[in-house]
Amino acid sequence: MAVTTTTIARRRPRTRVKVRRLPNIGAGIGGLVWLAVIIVPIYYVVISSLRSQTGFFDGNPLAPPDEITFGNYALVLQSGFGRYFLNSVVITVASVVVTVGLSLMAAYGVVRGEGRLARMSFSVFLLGLAIPVHATIIPLYYMITRLHLYDSLLALILPSIGFAIPITVLILANFIRDIPRGLFESMRMDGATDWGMLWRLVLPLARPALVTVGIYDALHVWNGFLFPLILTQSPDLRVLPMALWAFQGEFTVDVPAVLAAVVLSTLPMLVAYVLGRRHLVRGLTAGFGK
Repeated sequence: MAVTTTTIARRRPRTRVKVRRLPNIGAGIGGLVWLAVIIVPIYYVVISSLRSQTGFFDGNPLAPPDEITFGNYALVLQSGFGRYFLNSVVITVASVVVTVGLSLMAAYGVVRGEGRLARMSFSVFLLGLAIPVHATIIPLYYMITRLHLYDSLLALILPSIGFAIPITVLILANFIRDIPRGLFESMRMDGATDWGMLWRLVLPLARPALVTVGIYDALHVWNGFLFPLILTQSPDLRVLPMALWAFQGEFTVDVPAVLAAVVLSTLPMLVAYVLGRRHLVRGLTAGFGK
């Protein structure tokens, strides 16, 4: 049999042509500029909190202090910061745990439910996203006072849960829709109930989305200022945003002490972000893969 030129050409291994990609200089410069925009204010706040009150107004504000002092942090801790920190922790943890738990069950019911009730309930959650918090503060204040919950931690926990549920249900529902339907059908054939599928299937697979909404809700509750300002008045019930506001009036001239309070109030959310960073990106893209 004669071997044609075409046959020989087919037997020759194909060489891959390497395409040299030019570096994206513009994107690199933009990334460095954005990094500087983020890093410089954080650096300024940290080093300024380590300066003395007299040394704050002397020299270059971006230069490291000649003498590092932790007296500002001691002053803040002695001014009731621990009590305010504990209030913020209690409100944030309670709000996030209840919000994530209720939203996960609601999202499962919306995705796996059948009939008009499931579709209407999802529309109601979407409607909740269109209601601004500031437009409801007067009726919310009236409801809290009528329930005799004014000036209590529960008066801050309940509204935080109510306003966090819509966006949490939306993210979790989009994530649950990406779970293959065959997994639900297999567990149903094995005799699993809805509670069993929610606990043994949805909960492990939805961990990235749960971490994402947990950090997102915790950040909003932790930094909340409107609800503590309107719904509480006792100094013992202050949260960290209210404490920073009070410190600004108490330490008017002592700017390093105020910045030390800012650093202490930021650390918990920074730790939460560092611990959940692996799941955060996956959870942010939940439901957008199709």
